[in-house]
Amino acid sequence: MEKITEKLLLEKGSPKTNKLEQIKTLNLSQLVLKPQDLPVRLLSRLQSLERLDLSGNRLEELPKNLELPALCYLDLSDNQLEDVTTLESLSSLEELKMEDNLYITVSDNYKLMVLLPKLRIYNGKDVSTTANHLRYVYSENLRTRIIAVWEKSFSLPDPITVAKLAGLKNDFVNTARQQVKYGPSSVSDFTKWRVEIIAKEYMCSLTEPKEEPETKVFTDTKENCGISTSTKRKQPVPVDTSISLTPRKKLRSDLPDSPAGASPRKSSLSRKLPTLTQTSTIRMSPRKIIQPPATPTRGQMRAETPRRGSKAQQTKEDDGAQIQRKNRTERQRDADLLSSINSCSKTQLVRLKPLHVLQCHSKQDSSEDFSTQLWACAFQPLPDSTGAGGGSRLVATCGGDSLCVIDCEAGMVMKKYKVPGEEFFSLSWSTVLMSRGGGASAQHCSIVAAGGKRGLVKLIHPRNNVAYGEFRASRKALSVLRFNHQQGNFLFTGSYDKKIVMWDIGGVDSKYNYKVVQLLVLEISTTPLHICLHPTSPSSHLLTACEDGLHCYNTLLGKNNTTKRTKEMEITFPIYKKEDKDHDYHTIDGLSFLADDIVASKNYMHCSIYLWSWSRTKAQRPDKKDRTVCAVLLAELQWANTEIPYLALNTCPGQAYIVCGDDKGRLWTYHVSNLQKNSHHTGKPILPTEVLEWPAPVRKDLSQVEGPSINSVAMDPELKFLVALSDKNMVIVWKREESS
Repeated sequence: MEKITEKLLLEKGSPKTNKLEQIKTLNLSQLVLKPQDLPVRLLSRLQSLERLDLSGNRLEELPKNLELPALCYLDLSDNQLEDVTTLESLSSLEELKMEDNLYITVSDNYKLMVLLPKLRIYNGKDVSTTANHLRYVYSENLRTRIIAVWEKSFSLPDPITVAKLAGLKNDFVNTARQQVKYGPSSVSDFTKWRVEIIAKEYMCSLTEPKEEPETKVFTDTKENCGISTSTKRKQPVPVDTSISLTPRKKLRSDLPDSPAGASPRKSSLSRKLPTLTQTSTIRMSPRKIIQPPATPTRGQMRAETPRRGSKAQQTKEDDGAQIQRKNRTERQRDADLLSSINSCSKTQLVRLKPLHVLQCHSKQDSSEDFSTQLWACAFQPLPDSTGAGGGSRLVATCGGDSLCVIDCEAGMVMKKYKVPGEEFFSLSWSTVLMSRGGGASAQHCSIVAAGGKRGLVKLIHPRNNVAYGEFRASRKALSVLRFNHQQGNFLFTGSYDKKIVMWDIGGVDSKYNYKVVQLLVLEISTTPLHICLHPTSPSSHLLTACEDGLHCYNTLLGKNNTTKRTKEMEITFPIYKKEDKDHDYHTIDGLSFLADDIVASKNYMHCSIYLWSWSRTKAQRPDKKDRTVCAVLLAELQWANTEIPYLALNTCPGQAYIVCGDDKGRLWTYHVSNLQKNSHHTGKPILPTEVLEWPAPVRKDLSQVEGPSINSVAMDPELKFLVALSDKNMVIVWKREESS
């Protein structure tokens, strides 16, 4: 007689329902179950099952190919388990209990951490850092040794036959298992098991042809881009050192031991100015003292083109063909924009009004401080199983030596953290697991990571008002931090030593113990300004906006990928062809995804914002010499004509909005769902939906504050609030007006 029936599952499951597909929690403990008592076909109908208790049975293994896609918690304690590899199909598991299984060894524990890619809590303890070390760092060390064995003693047969390959594979795998020694002897069983898997993978990589993705060559786009990929970038031009360009960027070779006034963000664009001497004590302003010639407008550029001339008939025909190609490109761009806009949700126009202006980062809490520069802000995501829940009205801001958590509705600073001598440049929210011990399930908690001039990352749990840890990410200042929104324990840090590093910060326990492991290093050519991850597949690629362009990196971990990587490609833009000795448009000072296939980016000194297709751009084959591809443009949005750098844009994908501040305190807003109406006016940038004027707050002496530069903006997912940070120590909170 079957022990597990549909009737039993419905009785033991919750919530109470008459459909197996709706059960989320199931308790099958203490039923004296054996492996043969678990019907795979019946259990596989539990597609919504999140928690399963199989403790107190007689299970030696789980059935192979048991697929429960939503299962994140499994209790297998007090069984007779021997083979843990049968759990491999449960790839969504985050928490596993295996206590009181007599035959489970340390090697089995390690196998589980590799087999289950999302496992974070094991027997009530946070093992995410150990697990990721085994998955990536440990495995990479083994892979290096395995390749050395191959190169020393083996080679592919000539000719290659199935029989010869099979014999070679067996010999190579056995030799690797015997010769590769790594790690303590107590886990030698795990090491041999892992070596066998990696050796087989390596053999497959040598013998199976690599499938290259279909390459679409967009000749018209490359023509529009106007980049000569074989020509080197022009050399830096000496400029008068009295010109002060920016509050951020170029660092000296060593960090100064001076107070926060010597911030690397207050020095100049490295391409534009020579290094400042250490004797300079003047506070750098983001505004230029002397303005170089303005960027030529589109009309001016056209005026320089000869309209008439003595040309042969062939030249006229070539011109006609070029015009036809241009028209095709513009029609294709309109079609692409329409398709991309349709992918955005149908959203309504948003009306925003100023609600609060706060000076919460002042030196000595002085209301007269209008000089502290504020750099980064982000709304707290409401924690759920992915860390990507809805929005809240809590926003974190940083600048000077402090980080604040603000209630946007009340206009109150709920938490404030000060680190004397620090200057914070960037922050990022995430959701990690907190293990509580005592048999209690782990819970999700929201944390903030912040970093700046000192090169240290501060880890903060705002709800409990605890700054629970720090670690050194670089010997130079940190310019940007970004968490992986699907794997909340993965943190990217970008720094002035021209590196982006991926860290696993793990979770925490009830006493705030934690562990940090370095997983990946990306070598870049200059300071990273922004880090952007794809909305639905953030673990595969990383986009970084830098002072010398926009670069793309492969960040996929494991499977023959090294832990140190160079760029996969550089994405170029049409504005580059207008560069001259006075205008260098390569600095990308704004970058954000609006949707899965729409990226918004902004080039310094260019009075437009580009919208371009991620998938079509990535599908191109990079140039072999410099790895460049031209962005496949969807639209060009008109923005302010300013030469103040690093005024970052941001997006609200849920409401299809793009917002970017300017140097006069204004906010340029673009509702992308409405851009379709203007998309047929090709050749001209699309006008903003609305420009929100500077609210002109009044000082205590009743004088108005002039519009500052808006360094950063943030919106909650529902766009109920918008927060703008200025270079004059002001946090401006805007609120959505409810439609009547």
